[in-house]
Amino acid sequence: MSKKLHIIPLGGLGEFGMNCMALRYGGDIIVIDCGLMFPESELLGVDIVVPDISYLLEHRDKVRGIFLTHAHEDHIGGLPWVLSELNVPLYGTEFTLAMVENKLDEHGLLDDTEMIEIAPGDHIPIGPFTINPIRVTHSVVDCVSFAIQTPLGTIIHTGDFKIDPTPPDGQLFDLHAFAEYGKQGVLALLQDSTNVERTGYTPSERSVRARFEDVFVHAKKKLFISCFSSSVHRIQLAVECAFNHNRKLAFVGRSMNQTTEIAVDLGHLNIPDGMTIAPGQIRDLPPEKVCVMISGTQGEPMSALSRAAVDNHKHARIDAGDTVVLSSRIIPGNEKAIYRVIDHLFRRNAHVIYEDGSKPPIHVSGHASQEELRLLINLVRPKYFIPVHGEYRQLKRHAELAQNMHPAVGQALMIESGDVLEFDELGARKVGTVPVGRVCIDSGSMGDVVEDLVIKDRKHLSEDGIILPIVAINKLTGKLESSEIVMRGFASQQVEEELLVQAREIIANELAQSSPEERGDYGVVKEKIRAGLKRHINKSMERRPLILPVILEI
Repeated sequence: MSKKLHIIPLGGLGEFGMNCMALRYGGDIIVIDCGLMFPESELLGVDIVVPDISYLLEHRDKVRGIFLTHAHEDHIGGLPWVLSELNVPLYGTEFTLAMVENKLDEHGLLDDTEMIEIAPGDHIPIGPFTINPIRVTHSVVDCVSFAIQTPLGTIIHTGDFKIDPTPPDGQLFDLHAFAEYGKQGVLALLQDSTNVERTGYTPSERSVRARFEDVFVHAKKKLFISCFSSSVHRIQLAVECAFNHNRKLAFVGRSMNQTTEIAVDLGHLNIPDGMTIAPGQIRDLPPEKVCVMISGTQGEPMSALSRAAVDNHKHARIDAGDTVVLSSRIIPGNEKAIYRVIDHLFRRNAHVIYEDGSKPPIHVSGHASQEELRLLINLVRPKYFIPVHGEYRQLKRHAELAQNMHPAVGQALMIESGDVLEFDELGARKVGTVPVGRVCIDSGSMGDVVEDLVIKDRKHLSEDGIILPIVAINKLTGKLESSEIVMRGFASQQVEEELLVQAREIIANELAQSSPEERGDYGVVKEKIRAGLKRHINKSMERRPLILPVILEI
């Protein structure tokens, strides 16, 4: 058996989202996280993007399980796609698995998936690995880092974290466990880079309370609060403030209802009896007695908040004088959608409160800033440091931050998605790459994978339009009987009318110059018409519409 340990990021390094990391020793592979990312605007019509797992499928007999650090979409959202291709056990904390369960149930994968609950302090032996979850704090409950003992040494993967000294649920960040591993010796530390550009410390989740109290005191009418549905601490804070200010609470939006139900069942969320009302009861109460928790904090087009902002929601109606709070960060790429929703809310004469740098904050990050990153590095004192979770500039700055902490860090190594980092008794080095990339999925269906060619065609259509020449050819004589031309998204009406006349002439000429044999082969006829029109349009207008000839036999 090979005495080499490989760390292979399959997503999340050099990009935001799609976090997925494989660790391999000999004939055994374990995977940490399997997330999605939301598409950039150039991925026209694509709903979600998940990592390409060709490497795992190629070695499917070696994959022993997927370990989940926490329940955010960029860490668990790719699971339905991956588990439909690769049936392996899932390991996660109670809340994380409950969130995954809903997702797998939707995709009909629940009955076939083995889910194994883990807790901080456990020791999980799998082949040559022993995986030890460590309690960390983040913006979702029940999060862990992993210390993975291998024959070559201990690897620590932090997952997403911040060091919150006063977490609302009292579940403290386990600094002692990290320090203990540091004393024993750590081969490599893989650390979250999301907030490496921020100096100082990330404020505690409790620092939002002062702003929430202020909002509840000054809200004169209905109060709408939108946060990530997974932000259970933030929802608990809203519940407590609503209770103290004598407001009934309604939950609006599918994800908000699902998550709160799970969090209440597992004891992470405590809602006093008689406090909640159904969305249909919002209008029955005086506006100053209502608080609505509503999903859609990222401006998703069909979310409850987006629909309410344009007065298109059955129950959540935002009136002049209502207060709307967006208590979340703006995920890069979502700025336009979020500000569009905020604009609509201002048009409704609502008071809108969102993260604009004012103090006290309406939202705090769940990721460690520079001083927390340094603190953890000092405790762990790894031989090798590897930044993970972030775009290239963040990984680079994180590697520089760590390298400047000599002697706490032996060597900082930069890797990106697809790189293979190899460890043996002699040290660590990059030894090649594996295929990685993005799998684009339409409408959330695992069957609707969108190929690159499809996205290319969509881009082509969006920029240059389409021309459909519909040509009727006499089956017996091979002569042109008629030609219709449909144009969409191509040019102004006047230009189109001129072009129609020219296009008909081109089609007639192409057919006239074709031999009877060519006219009998519709594949050839299509190509000649396409080439003739393409040549003419390119020459006269310098445009490249998609040309799809249709041949009818009569």
